[in-house]
Amino acid sequence: MRLRLHHHHDGARIAYREVGTGPGLVLLHSLGLSHREWEPVVEPLSRRFRLVLPDLPLHGDSEDRPRHPYTPEWLTEVIAGFCVETVGPRPLVGGHDLGAELLLRAAAGGQLVPRRMVVMPTRLHRQDELRLERALWRGACRAAALPGLDRLLARGATVVFRPAIGERLSHTRNPAARDLVRHAFMDVGGNGNRARSWARFARRWPSEPQRQLLDGYRAIAAPTLLLWADDDPAHPLATAREALDLLPDADLRVLPDTGFLMAYDDPVGLARELISFLR
Repeated sequence: MRLRLHHHHDGARIAYREVGTGPGLVLLHSLGLSHREWEPVVEPLSRRFRLVLPDLPLHGDSEDRPRHPYTPEWLTEVIAGFCVETVGPRPLVGGHDLGAELLLRAAAGGQLVPRRMVVMPTRLHRQDELRLERALWRGACRAAALPGLDRLLARGATVVFRPAIGERLSHTRNPAARDLVRHAFMDVGGNGNRARSWARFARRWPSEPQRQLLDGYRAIAAPTLLLWADDDPAHPLATAREALDLLPDADLRVLPDTGFLMAYDDPVGLARELISFLR
């Protein structure tokens, strides 16, 4: 895969990988991971699409300097601009977890007009199911804004988020998921800039239910696939069923025997569903 850089108008950089030929397809990864979340499906998708895999801001090789606001509005603007510039004004685009939240915000707000879009497990408009875990994560991130704690907490993150977590995120306990987490936190240790930027993000990303999406769904005219895992405690299937009734042109498909890391639990099934819907 070729590594490229996209520069937002305010200087923020988005690192992305690109491979394959055909219609452009952008896939947005989940919170805390990187473009490697999609590694198990790269080969089959790149035979059908020009596959574009960005690292979201604060992740991987992308922007992590604390001079940016890292608000939901800023992140949505950056990702929408990236999709349009790299793939075109009517992109094919999919997202998971944080990536799906940004995609929904951009589509509901008219900043992005996808030709087709795939929403994989995310909290959508409901309360976070793992509220305690998220609250602890937010508290740790926000503490990094205190003088002297940024580098300490950045090193601590590599201790807490050990590669074994990747295996636990996989319904099938796929050992390859260890490398996914190892890569995601490879450059975190001692990175004070990234720790301070995460503190800013944690303060500003909404912890309450995003009820505004309930009205926003009606503005999304693009054909939408809700592609859900059947064993992801963070993102219950009931949430997707509620959104299905509100989106104007949507379908719901469930991948059996999959958890948070669908690409690692069933890469064949995930690639099949994406190709079938997006072709």
